Amino acid sequence: MRFCVAIDGPAAAGKGTIARAVAAQFGFEYLDTGLLYRAAARKVIDGMDPVAAAKALTPHDFARDGLRTAKVGQMASKIAALPKVRAALIAFQQRFAATEGGAVLDGRDIGTVICPDAEVKLFLTASDQVRAVRRHAELAEKGGAMTVDDVLADLQARDARDRDRAVAPLIAAADAVVIDTSGLTIDEAVAAAAAVIAGRRG
Repeated sequence: MRFCVAIDGPAAAGKGTIARAVAAQFGFEYLDTGLLYRAAARKVIDGMDPVAAAKALTPHDFARDGLRTAKVGQMASKIAALPKVRAALIAFQQRFAATEGGAVLDGRDIGTVICPDAEVKLFLTASDQVRAVRRHAELAEKGGAMTVDDVLADLQARDARDRDRAVAPLIAAADAVVIDTSGLTIDEAVAAAAAVIAGRRG
């Protein structure tokens, strides 16, 4: 059985947390597609050409240290706007989406570009301030020195770049279910997403 769940939304809206939780709950495989771009971005920071970096990814690259830093995130957003980089990674993501037994993918263009025929499309969002506080807490745990205001500015710059890019901009698919996680606990947000998935599975 193939059953694809596409989860999109801006940074720190809860995509990864919710995607991992529902994948575990329903026994689906999970792919953090942002990690593909972060892994490629790390190679670019190390000196590789963006397209070459995207084509050369291996599982080892997904386990490298430092992929969650703000610097890598900004570079990932920049190379994600390059059509040839996106093309190099689309096939990988689409093969994963067809995983027998079900798959959950989270990113920014899963429901619109990667898996437009996904059985479930969710678009997670939250207010800028809530997302900044969440991301600041994540970075602080890893020793980051950015202030909440710095993180907020970083998120807003990335949001603008992701929304305004010509290729696969960050938008909700027309048939996506939008979940605002601003005032939800993790359990509440997971439950909301799981209810949509359960309803579509029948």
